[in-house]
Amino acid sequence: MKLVMPETFLAFDFGTKYIGIAVGQAITQTATPLITLKARQGIPQWDQVQKIITEWEPHGLVVGLALQPDGSDSATSLKARQFGDSLRKRFKLPVHFVEERLTSVAASHILKQQHHYSKDTDSDAMAAAIILESFLNRTKEFSLHATPQSTV
Repeated sequence: MKLVMPETFLAFDFGTKYIGIAVGQAITQTATPLITLKARQGIPQWDQVQKIITEWEPHGLVVGLALQPDGSDSATSLKARQFGDSLRKRFKLPVHFVEERLTSVAASHILKQQHHYSKDTDSDAMAAAIILESFLNRTKEFSLHATPQSTV
């Protein structure tokens, strides 16, 4: 009998200086902050991303989009879309985009409530966890096997 593993996802809170990463599973619909990577103009050290993807073997990747209040793309969300396209091309995994307005504010609030006074970069990984939980909660009503590059 083959062991069926739960679907695992990695989420990315994209930024030009830092990129937060979180991991979560569809079965629990929860996410855990992993790490914040330094980036240069939105470009991470790809070998670090490769190491994380190899370790966690995700079924898909989720990238947060900081959209304008009217739902249109911002300069940052356009860069996040390019980052997501790079992830898809490099790692041959489906990439899902999730609107992520105010996740960094929520992440900072959660860390303060937990008396977690580490570096500000902790909020990037926490924001990635919030993005991923949002994705997992929105996809529970329908199949998680959405088309690559879906926007939830």
